[in-house]
Amino acid sequence: MSGGANPTPANPEQECDWPRIGSVCRLGLATRGNTSLEPEDVERAVDSGINYLNWCRHADGLQQWVRHCGARRSDVRLAVQFFARSAEEARIELSGCLDDLATDYLDVVTYYYVESEPEWQQIILPGGAAEVVEAARKDGVVRSVGLTSHQRGLAANWARSGRLDCLMTRYNAAHRGAEREVFPVTEGLSLPTIAFTCLRWGELLRPTPADPPGFVAPQAVDCYRWVLCQPAVTIALAAPNGARELDELLTLLDPWQGMSDVEYQDLSEHGDRVYRHAGGFP
Repeated sequence: MSGGANPTPANPEQECDWPRIGSVCRLGLATRGNTSLEPEDVERAVDSGINYLNWCRHADGLQQWVRHCGARRSDVRLAVQFFARSAEEARIELSGCLDDLATDYLDVVTYYYVESEPEWQQIILPGGAAEVVEAARKDGVVRSVGLTSHQRGLAANWARSGRLDCLMTRYNAAHRGAEREVFPVTEGLSLPTIAFTCLRWGELLRPTPADPPGFVAPQAVDCYRWVLCQPAVTIALAAPNGARELDELLTLLDPWQGMSDVEYQDLSEHGDRVYRHAGGFP
């Protein structure tokens, strides 16, 4: 890999328009089973302008906030990770998601970690989860249908199927294969694209043995800013662990700014070093 030039002007737009669900902040908030946010943390994020919330299906502060947000439900775009592969599983899971979140609709349902062609076929063939999810989309219970995968080439092919409204793909300064395999397809289809693992599981925040003298490893906000310099990325998902990490993340929004060409190049080169030394995951 090589650093390359900053692909956008210095100040990317803070929001973008997503067909089916409306305007979204390009910085999204996610939770995972190993992170913790309180409902008041989620409230602070929403007050700061973040309106794309990706729920990991664990009981947590994001779930609690959504359950009690009242009229503010229309202010946010709520995405859930969907594990069902069969229609029967999908009926149970969809009903459970709506109950767990105390909402009558979901903005985005993403088939979670679809990693093989047989899995995709199971979803879309008769008796698959798509029967239930696509019927729910037609009825307005689900507004957008997406898919999460690490398999970039397969995911790009599935995006061409016309069955998906968005795609979630791994993208960060150390893993840039989506620039070749995914983004040309999603941009050609005008398909919203969500980037996850923007920190490369924290490795981008650490030094490497090959760092030049005086190099200082980037902060998390720098890594998210780098991802958002890519115009093919609709949303960069962040999963801060606790109030302190959330407060650091929110500095990215005020003021919202991009990166200079030098900053972008430096972080890209650090990503190359992380890719060489951290191991695993093409």
